[in-house]
This record gives sequence, structure tokens and C-alpha cells, in this order.
Amino acid sequence: MTVADFIADQKTSHRVPHAVSCRALEVSESWFYKWLGRAPTGRDGRRAELALAIREVFDRSGGTYGSPRVHVELRERGWRVSKNTVAKLMAELGLAGRIRKRRRSLTRQGKRPVAPDLIRREFTTPAPDVAWCGDMTEITTGEGKLYLATVIDLHSRRQLGYAMDAHHDTELVVGALNMAAATRGGDVHGVIMHTDRGAEYTSKIFGDACRRLGVVQSMGRVGSALDNAVAEATNSTLKVEYIHRRRFRTRAEARIKIATWITDWYNPHRRHSACDWLSPIDYENRHTVKKQQPQAA
Repeated sequence: MTVADFIADQKTSHRVPHAVSCRALEVSESWFYKWLGRAPTGRDGRRAELALAIREVFDRSGGTYGSPRVHVELRERGWRVSKNTVAKLMAELGLAGRIRKRRRSLTRQGKRPVAPDLIRREFTTPAPDVAWCGDMTEITTGEGKLYLATVIDLHSRRQLGYAMDAHHDTELVVGALNMAAATRGGDVHGVIMHTDRGAEYTSKIFGDACRRLGVVQSMGRVGSALDNAVAEATNSTLKVEYIHRRRFRTRAEARIKIATWITDWYNPHRRHSACDWLSPIDYENRHTVKKQQPQAA
């Protein structure tokens, strides 16, 4: 309970003597009685409306947005409010995003020749489909482990492709790659596909799938998560903001709900600081509009 809530409660309650309340709040009794008798101000009303708006944005995000993303959302809705005010009100309301936990790597080093690192930790591109990245992560269900492979566009952070199965194998990463290509209409010739050096990504089957699509493979160094930081961060976001907040009874339930979260929330709505606080799809749409605008002479 905040100080304001405590004082407001005293207006309708006489369970605690006012002298005790004043000592607890470290205020004078004269100030306290003056506060009890005052009428609500316009500032009080605006603060209450702002608190409701913050709660609505936070709840809509599934309880995952911190103050920076809530602030951006409020500004887009027409609120003129500072980041510090949003952060302070969220703290008073007890609203906070989840803390990220370190993810256990699933990488099993492959024995086949590896591709060069064409990204070199440059995780921004000027347009969609210049470079993608991919990774796998593990999900716990009531039936056992479920593995998710993803393909992410480095321009917009959009999850273009994903595949889930009870086993993490080459077919899983190929399935995610094929879905990403289908999302882009099939013509992805020249796109860089950046991954770690896991056995699934160094396999002949995955290499053949890349060559068939005209995709150029790129790989980070052994044991360096930072060389594939965007894929690692995306999986961490999925875990922190959705998976760790739920229990899945079956693998089928997990597949359906995770796919729905990606397609209905993450890609069209979830804001990213790397995308000027836009969602992946909105960021791509903005790029398309700019590209179509005539250039100034």
C-alpha cells in the first residue's frame, strides 16, 4: 500500500488512532487533519486516470512491459507524461516485468566444416531479408521436453519461422527455415542465415536446405553466445514474457499457445527498442512506406 492509499483509507476508517497514523507516516497531526478534509484536485483525478492507463497497458502486454515500453505506449495514446513519472507510478502499483534468467545452451558442436562469420556482431540491417539468425530453445511440458527452433529477421526482429518437436534435430531447424522462406513468399536468394555451430546447423541436410533456397550460411565462434546475441535474446524474451509464466500439460498445448503468442502478440504488437519502439511488423511496414516514397530531387 502506498502512502496515498494509506491516508485515503483513513478517511473512511477509524480502526487506527490518527495520532498513530501520523507517527507511522512521519507527518504532523495538523497536516493530517487538513489532508482528510480537502477535496480531490484535478491533479488527483489525472493521476488516477494515468494509473488506470498504465495498468491497462501493462495487463495488455501480459504483465511483461517495464516502464520504458509502457511510456512509449502511453505517448502514442496522447499522454504527456515523463518516463520517471511512469516508472514511479508502476513501482507504487507493484507493476514490474520479469527478471531474465540465464538460459542453458542446447548447442552440440558439429564435426563438419563451418561457415565464416559474416555478421561479426553487426545485428542491424538496412532492410528486411538482408540477414536472418536462428537458434533453438527447450520448453518443459507435462509430457516432457519440447524444442523450439526459430528464424528471426535482424532488421525487424520478426520471428519469420518456427518449428517445434519432442527432439532437437536437423529436421527441426530445416522446418523453421522453410517456414521463414514461405513467410517471405519463397524468394529469399542471397539472405544470410546466421547461427551458432551446433550440429544441427553444420549438418549436410541443413546446408543443402540453405543452398536450395539460395541462403548463405554464417556462423559465430565456438562457445560465444554474443556472436548470436539477437537469437539468444529473442528466446530469452519468449521464455521470460510467456513460457515461464505458464504450465503446459501437453506438447500439443504448448505448440498451439506458443505459436499463437508469436503470431498474435510478438510479431504484430510487442515493442522493441531496436525498432524505434515499434513492433516487428510495424517496423517493416514503415520501411516499406519509406521505400515507396519518391526521393527528393
